[in-house]
Amino acid sequence: MTDESIASIDEQEPELPPPPPVTLKEVFVLEHEDSPDSSVSGSSDEERKTDKPRADIPPEYWHIQKLIKYLKTGNQTATVVALCCLREHDLTTETSQLAIQEIGGLEILINLLETKDLKCKLGALGVLSEISTNVDTRKSIVDLGGVELLVQNLAEPARDLQILVAETIYNVAQIRKARKHIRKCNGIPRLIDFLDVKESLLKTPKDQLNEYDTEQVNIARAAARALWSVSKSRKNIRVMMKSGSVPLLARLLKSDHMDVVVPTIGTISQCAVDPSYQLAIQTEGMIKDMVRHLFSEEYPALRRYCSETIFRCGENALIRDMVRESGGLDPLVRMVRDPKTKEDKPLLAAVTGAIWKLAISPQNLERFDQLKTVESLVTLLENVEEDEGVLSNVVGALGECLKFEHNRYTLLRANGIPHLVNLLNYTYPPLLENVPMVLRECAEDYDSMRVIEDLDGVRLIWSLLRNDSHKVQANAAWSLVPCVRNATDSGEMVRCFVGGLELIVNLLKSNDNHVLACVCAAVSEVAKDIENLAIMTDHGVVPLLVNLVNTDDVELRQHLASAIAYCCAWGTNCKMFGRLGAITPLVQYMADDDRNVHRTTALALFHLSKNPFNCITMHESGVVTFLLKAVSSTDYALQEAAAGCLANIRKLALEAETVHLIRNKGDSSDEDN
Repeated sequence: MTDESIASIDEQEPELPPPPPVTLKEVFVLEHEDSPDSSVSGSSDEERKTDKPRADIPPEYWHIQKLIKYLKTGNQTATVVALCCLREHDLTTETSQLAIQEIGGLEILINLLETKDLKCKLGALGVLSEISTNVDTRKSIVDLGGVELLVQNLAEPARDLQILVAETIYNVAQIRKARKHIRKCNGIPRLIDFLDVKESLLKTPKDQLNEYDTEQVNIARAAARALWSVSKSRKNIRVMMKSGSVPLLARLLKSDHMDVVVPTIGTISQCAVDPSYQLAIQTEGMIKDMVRHLFSEEYPALRRYCSETIFRCGENALIRDMVRESGGLDPLVRMVRDPKTKEDKPLLAAVTGAIWKLAISPQNLERFDQLKTVESLVTLLENVEEDEGVLSNVVGALGECLKFEHNRYTLLRANGIPHLVNLLNYTYPPLLENVPMVLRECAEDYDSMRVIEDLDGVRLIWSLLRNDSHKVQANAAWSLVPCVRNATDSGEMVRCFVGGLELIVNLLKSNDNHVLACVCAAVSEVAKDIENLAIMTDHGVVPLLVNLVNTDDVELRQHLASAIAYCCAWGTNCKMFGRLGAITPLVQYMADDDRNVHRTTALALFHLSKNPFNCITMHESGVVTFLLKAVSSTDYALQEAAAGCLANIRKLALEAETVHLIRNKGDSSDEDN
């Protein structure tokens, strides 16, 4: 704060007391002189005590507080001048923020938003837009009712005022409570109205625009920034969609002004978490513009948000095809290889996430193979200090790539399996969801499975069954299926895991159907070893499986039937399944439309039919009709299981008929005698 600035305030407002000298001690003394019950002589001892701890406070602190006092007591002109002087300071520093807060300056600034004087409003908003970068200040603005006043000022006709309001909303809306207030005050439709700019202005360089057109572009930029923050709320996204934001954002995305495009694509990226918005992105043709911006090497933030949007929309098959047809696969792979991208972790996470989702489509995966994407992704695994979000996306992308069998050998040759096994020691849940799925694909290859065994990877996967995340548990159990099937001595390996069999049996108590289905699949594989089956039986696997038979979940039915089939091989398990009431629900599975359910259910019924009492229950439940239909199936495994079950039922019937005839013959002989 300069002496000339303070002097200018005094010239315009003579009734105010003259400004004190700028030395810290004298300012402090004058502040105490202002109080009615104090004097210089009477408070000298107190001043010395108080002055000592405040000696380190910079002069700017006192300058700002003096200016706030002028805001409190000055007239309209003094207020405007004081606001202008305030903006000469760096209001983003902690000292400036503290000076304003302690003297109650925030309340005054917010109150100024209710005045009718445009200059006062502009000055107050100029200060608020700067100090609202502080988190605590944002909260205070919301608590003081500032959000409602900001939204009201959006209705003012002055463009420069609207821009400052939108910039302040961008900062304040970083907190949830502010976003809620903006929605309640109907601020979202007002912000969206500011996005309506002619396409010709968006295509014209700024130096060729007149002052009015430049303001129109600037207000669109500020509104896009405000909506960028506002769109962090799911409810706000739905309001934005109902208010007609989609076509306006699509128009802004075509702009040549990068300061408009970046907040626009940032807003679209936030909105892309909503399925309805994903459909709107597809129908409005935004994908082509996003792919075009992926080539903008001088704007890494722009490339990041385009990649993020593709990542979030990647579950949509049509959008994946649109990205490929627009030529978006090549720039993504090039970015992964770019050393500059590797230094920008948010950009790298967005790019690898986009590759992951795009690789779901086989056509995209073919192009990624041509670009040698697997090798590029493996290099990212070599950095043990890599961001966990990046690693999660890289592993997810590898999981999709390895669905092509030749990529399993590519990963093995690139020495990627040791890095993947090492990632099992991490604790980041999204990463732990993806790693088992990649190792599951690797386990289907003989040589890769040997590497996993040598690195003790199966034990690490098994340990994930203890994780609190249902998805981690499910993926770990699903990964164990090929690992146990293709291990050198799977029975002995599983028994070496201390408490492993008890752990997998206890997971049958889970309340998540997907976890139960995957665990049942693992149980059916483990149960193929008779010793492991005996141990699981001791842990109560039979009643736990029976408790699940009344499910309507198709996936769970398929793997549950398989688990029951292979658990029949030990002791009295087959008889116990019948006694506990598993037969009749299993027979009803044959009425499903899913071929996989038919196959595993027929197998379960075949093994259960080895017990005579179970055969009687099956026959009474009407299983014969379903089995006769299954025998004519083109599925060989289904045919064989159905025929075996029919044979067992028929064998029992013949034996019963023979016994009946013998008894009748004996009764006739007794009557003759």
